[in-house]
Amino acid sequence: MTQITSELVDQVQIIRFNRPEKMNALTREMYGDLARLLNEAGGDFGVRAVVLSSVGDHFTAGNDIFDFMNNPPTAEDSTVALFLESLLNFPKPLIASVKGNAVGVGTTMLLHCDIVIASEDAAFSMPFTSLGLVPEAGSSLLFPALVGYQRAAKVFFTGEPFSADFAEEIGLVAEIVLDSDAEAIKIAQKIAKQPPTAIINTKALMKASKHDSVAAVMKAEFQLFAMALESEEFADAAMKFMSKKGK
Repeated sequence: MTQITSELVDQVQIIRFNRPEKMNALTREMYGDLARLLNEAGGDFGVRAVVLSSVGDHFTAGNDIFDFMNNPPTAEDSTVALFLESLLNFPKPLIASVKGNAVGVGTTMLLHCDIVIASEDAAFSMPFTSLGLVPEAGSSLLFPALVGYQRAAKVFFTGEPFSADFAEEIGLVAEIVLDSDAEAIKIAQKIAKQPPTAIINTKALMKASKHDSVAAVMKAEFQLFAMALESEEFADAAMKFMSKKGK
């Protein structure tokens, strides 16, 4: 499990994407490890909070396109679906530390995090339509609810990246700091000292009004995403994307 690392420090579990040579692009195997670790942390009384972080200069380049093209994760019990479900149902505080690029699911997963800390060089993008795909992880509901329809439409329809400053302005990021890892862990350790049941119940109350609707949207998104992965539109867009990347 070298491409996903995990350590427990003072009741805070720190999970890191560890594929820096590929900008931490996520494979189906990595999704499986992430889902398992989150589900285990959710049921472990010794874990009071989880920090999602990364090794290297970037949070994640999103999905590994070659991995997805070769073996599209279209089944509802795929590792991708299991990871998204683990995010939606994770009962404890989930803090993210973002540096460098956060592409695709690297941004949409943040909508499920309770606190996101970004470095000054963080850059966010959701280029789903540019790849012939649709948004996932409930982002088609959560992102417009957070930033407003028109801002969300501009980001989704153009696929253009946006800065940490803009992410903070729209509420995707709580704080921009020099060292996002240090600050995220510091916040998580402070939360870990709080009465745990009170924290879990407070999160449950805050998420309750949207949980079922997000789950329904995630299911619809996944079905459309799976269909798109097997389309000519995705194949053509992915090849164009990879050829640009290789130049």
